[in-house]
Amino acid sequence: MNIRNFTPNALTSLNLAFGCFAIIEIFEGRLEYVMYYTLLSGLVDFFDGFSARLLKSTSNIGKDLDSLADMVSFGVVPALVMYQLLQISAPDTSWKYLSILIAVMSGLRLAKFNNDERQSDRFFGLPTPANAFFIISLAHLSTEGIWRDVVNSWVVLVSITICTSLLLIADIPMLAFKFKKYGWKGNEAKYAFLLLSLVMAILFQLVAIPLIIVMYIAGSILTHILAPKK
Repeated sequence: MNIRNFTPNALTSLNLAFGCFAIIEIFEGRLEYVMYYTLLSGLVDFFDGFSARLLKSTSNIGKDLDSLADMVSFGVVPALVMYQLLQISAPDTSWKYLSILIAVMSGLRLAKFNNDERQSDRFFGLPTPANAFFIISLAHLSTEGIWRDVVNSWVVLVSITICTSLLLIADIPMLAFKFKKYGWKGNEAKYAFLLLSLVMAILFQLVAIPLIIVMYIAGSILTHILAPKK
């Protein structure tokens, strides 16, 4: 057994397992637990890539397994969550089926990532984990007093579904937390974003997640617009 390949693949398999647990929670009607499994998926997804780089492990199986796990945890799971939210807000309409768009666009996003050499040090299009965190956080916000009426509006949910699905495949550079070196110089934007996100998470807890994702999207788009054209 090749330990260099085993460690990243084991972590990727955990990502897939947590995604499956999240789906079970959706089927059981316990949307409030889905975010916790998705956060675990995101955590092991980060460390499988980190361990692969640390151990200098590369394999076609690992690459394919990572995409399949991400498709479940960050593609199918948010699509099912959006389906449930639309089923609650507009039960007598067909808008809930639009949630499938999230899964389809996530699949396209992952395929694009695997075949786009530009994305070795940055992302083009909204990363599937970020999109999943945003969509799934809506289930939590749907029970919060000041957010309840907004999030439970089918118009808002449909608009979010369309906008985030388009962002997944948009050819817009997005900030990627891939460090070639860990010093401050050259990583100012990354460290500033991480610090601000940590402060927001401490202050607002789960409510901070959609705010952080919106900040990430807005910051990436503004940076792209204001960047000097080559």
